Amino acid sequence: MSVVGFDFGTTNSLISLIQGERAINFLDDQGLPVPSVVCYEGAQTIVGRAAKERLGEAGLGVKGNVVRSPKVLLGRDSAFIEGVERNPVDIVRDVVAYVSAEAQGSRSRDLRRIAGAVVTIPVNMEGRRRAALRDAFRLAGIRIVQFVHEPLAALYGFFRSQSDLAAALRRYDRKLMLVFDWGGGTLDLTLCRLTDGMLVQNRNDGTDEVGGDTFDEAIRNEVVKRVLEQRGLDDATRINPDALTRLLHRCERAKIDLSERTSVAIYVPGFFQGVADEDLDYRLTRDELEEIVSPLLNKGLNRIAKLLDTADVSPAQIAGCLATGGMANMPAIRSRLHEWFGAQRVEISERSGTLIAEGAAWIAHDKAALQLAKQVELLLARNSYLSLIRAGAMMPSEGEVCQDQFHLYCADPRDGKAKFQLCSPVVPGGRVLANDRRNPLENLVVEVDDKARPFHERLELDVQIDDNLILHAQARSLNKRGLDQKEVHDLEFGLALPTADHAWKTGRDAIDAAGKSAHHEPGDLVLRSNVADRKDPTLIPGELMYQHHREYFDVRRQPPKVQDLERLYYQPCALCGRASNDPLCDCSSLL
Repeated sequence: MSVVGFDFGTTNSLISLIQGERAINFLDDQGLPVPSVVCYEGAQTIVGRAAKERLGEAGLGVKGNVVRSPKVLLGRDSAFIEGVERNPVDIVRDVVAYVSAEAQGSRSRDLRRIAGAVVTIPVNMEGRRRAALRDAFRLAGIRIVQFVHEPLAALYGFFRSQSDLAAALRRYDRKLMLVFDWGGGTLDLTLCRLTDGMLVQNRNDGTDEVGGDTFDEAIRNEVVKRVLEQRGLDDATRINPDALTRLLHRCERAKIDLSERTSVAIYVPGFFQGVADEDLDYRLTRDELEEIVSPLLNKGLNRIAKLLDTADVSPAQIAGCLATGGMANMPAIRSRLHEWFGAQRVEISERSGTLIAEGAAWIAHDKAALQLAKQVELLLARNSYLSLIRAGAMMPSEGEVCQDQFHLYCADPRDGKAKFQLCSPVVPGGRVLANDRRNPLENLVVEVDDKARPFHERLELDVQIDDNLILHAQARSLNKRGLDQKEVHDLEFGLALPTADHAWKTGRDAIDAAGKSAHHEPGDLVLRSNVADRKDPTLIPGELMYQHHREYFDVRRQPPKVQDLERLYYQPCALCGRASNDPLCDCSSLL
């Protein structure tokens, strides 16, 4: 039995397997990945290229009895196919089962029964959709060993395909690499750093608004518009029912051909109805193509610029840009990448259509376990941080969870709420400084006794990451029985290449911020945590401490300056009762 790499793509799907230190791709009869399309005709289920030929009007999702890109339906309760209600999980299962059966039935390749798969997913695929995808694979008889983001799988495949892996690791060690997968359905981006043989995600981004299918539709619509204008026909001119499908395929082919040629002819016989010449004939140039798709092109490229800006990284800091997916071959995209990063730093793989599946297959072959790239932390009172799940923690396999429980206290219960903020450092790994910038992940709030003294209300926090890479957090107060639960779906991960040193510095100790706060943008609202992991009187706000223990502020005890300032600031005027610094308080002039 074999564990394969499975790229279940929005537009196409592919299985790859490592045999004899080389990747074997199980392509269809045309030497291409299998289209992710399924057609239901009565009791018959048609999948792949035959289903794609039956596709009517383009568009992701359901059209008639054809489902194009069923992956986009995951997360919905149901989909109606020509009036018949179907479960999206079952639709995806049909595609997965077909791709698997075709690979196992291939005469040219020796593939034993597929026992499991490393499955690639878009970076913006939510946890609920991952869980549904796992169910679909399970129904198809395939166990998902682990999920891997598509760009990360592509980068792993890039390194493992190098003739001299050690030299490639030396070249990019401790340097940033940008990977983008611009395919038919989505644009996925990841910013990674290679550290001691570990591929670590720094930041991810993804969108389904500028996939190659969207480009094809834009080209088709513009070609029809221009032909009508050239021939003096109006928009009411009738078009044969299947003509738009045939034109869409010609436009897709033209888009691909214009990567190598300056012009192509688009010819669709029998396109119109009721006119003298029913054929559509149009010559499309590369310049026209780039003009048509320019808005979509700019929208996608702006996502790259935004990712770098958000990560506070300049193009000069990128040591290598790996471009995968069919759209990476478009000259306009290559030209823009060369402008940003320089031609010598841009890698456009010759196997862009198969590299993701190959990377997943290498991950399965190397048994490379996914690891958490950035530790999950809890913001504590006085801006300290408690590490909940350490960076480098191995992500669970199917049916497993990575979990822990923490016993905490409420340092300031006056508002009747205990506030938990889960956050993650911007810097990957376990070597995190106290004043490093953090990104908030989720906030949990539970009810506590507002009359209780500090530290009397005990709290519990359960955290776990399941096999679908969803972080679950549950907070409880033991006296008031308050409860809150949240999920986090957008975590970053790392993969160790075969020569990697797996040792990351990790720990469970609280990181003392020493009065320094994380970076915040102007206008941000900042949560003041009132949760503590220990009974430390310095964590109690000064004015609250004064209510319960006035002797604490005896100068001979040398109380912390910050608490003394808090006490004085919030203590009302002894004469008029107004708050500190109130402009109407002029009592000091009466003394």
